[in-house]
Amino acid sequence: MSLTLSKVHFTKNSDKTVYLTSALAKQLHLQGRRMLDVRLGRRTITAPVKPLKRKGKHLYLPLTIRQAIRAPKTGNIYLSTTDGGTTVRIGPLIGILTSGGGTASRPFGTRTYLIREFVNAGNLKGYCFAFTPKDISWEDETILGYFPLPDGGWTRKTVPLPDVIYNRLASRSADVSAGIEQLKSRFMRKSIPIFNWSFYNKWDVYRMLEDEKEAYKHIPESTINPTPERIKEMLEKHKFIYLKPTGGSLGKGIYRLTYSPSKGYFARFRRNGTNALLRFSKFSSLMAMLGAKQGRLRRYVAQQGIRLVEIDGSPIDFRFHLVRNDANKWVVAGVGAKKAGKGSVTTHIKNGGTLLTPQQALGQVFEGRADEVLQRMKDVSIKLAEAIQRNSRHHVGELGFDLGIDTDERIWMFEANSKPGRSIYKHPALKEEGRETLSLVFQHCLYLAKFRKKGSS
Repeated sequence: MSLTLSKVHFTKNSDKTVYLTSALAKQLHLQGRRMLDVRLGRRTITAPVKPLKRKGKHLYLPLTIRQAIRAPKTGNIYLSTTDGGTTVRIGPLIGILTSGGGTASRPFGTRTYLIREFVNAGNLKGYCFAFTPKDISWEDETILGYFPLPDGGWTRKTVPLPDVIYNRLASRSADVSAGIEQLKSRFMRKSIPIFNWSFYNKWDVYRMLEDEKEAYKHIPESTINPTPERIKEMLEKHKFIYLKPTGGSLGKGIYRLTYSPSKGYFARFRRNGTNALLRFSKFSSLMAMLGAKQGRLRRYVAQQGIRLVEIDGSPIDFRFHLVRNDANKWVVAGVGAKKAGKGSVTTHIKNGGTLLTPQQALGQVFEGRADEVLQRMKDVSIKLAEAIQRNSRHHVGELGFDLGIDTDERIWMFEANSKPGRSIYKHPALKEEGRETLSLVFQHCLYLAKFRKKGSS
């Protein structure tokens, strides 16, 4: 297998001949070949091939070939030879699966800017487009994809089924629905890999790690669907715990419960956009507020509270963004620190938290040992990622971890997200890391699409 970056051109020639320069033919080991299968995504056509006297690596596709394989545009693109050199693959063709429901100028609603950011980054590695489930024609094996325009708009083009799909569906309920599960399985049956199958349920992650001794020691004690008796037992043992909805995100629906033998029980939570704190003299009153008798604790996880290191009296935790690269190795691509807002139950920025670089946060706590502590946390995050992949039914290519370090310098993992948000990259000092994460995502798309250099596994 050979892989190289080439300039792809379209011509208006009426013949079906593909032309390529001598440098490109040599790079792809195609010297002397007269016929060639040209493939884009799931579409292949056989055509005569002729050498062209021109410097550099260039491939020329006539109108008939371009229409047959539905090549979306010209430009620098990867070419890969397979099947003993009889097939040249152009691409990879990368489809970003998302949800629609917007307007012509904002086809993906409030996520349009984010999807454009993804597609533009993907176009640096191949042909990249966005699509929704309703854009697929299974009968024709094509997708009516969205391609960004330089002026900020979008154009629609029909392309073959892609080489790889990057799943960025935003809705948890849609992502695990029967219809979407069937859609993803249909792609898999066509040997089209999916980069990240679906969102994680919190308890699923804990269960995946429970037999991984080295990883599981970083998980706080946790109980799903806790009874009032179990909550009381955990409060007396740990003095404070968190109640988290199993399918929640962004800190929504989380309660921090605290027990003081002399003062009673306290509940911190977010209510109507503000941080609320309630005190209860009786445990039964706390349970009544939480709706325990009405079954509201179902689909919640009770989690041991951890005394995290603090800055100015506020606890801090860290978002670690990991991505696999083009060698299929986990890389810590970005790290952001979050300091909790006053009275907040979480460190989420939308709940009043403050975003810091890890060096800023760890430097204030550990001073000259900050780099050492950060490296320890990176090592733990990679260990966790490897353990999750070993216990996942589907390929995992990207993970976000919320990690904390307690006052005894023990490292804990609170959350794992297969579709991590990008809010940490709003910090000016982390913007370059944000670009690097996107570069790694699409490097891994090349790996999954089997656009790999000779000798890579």
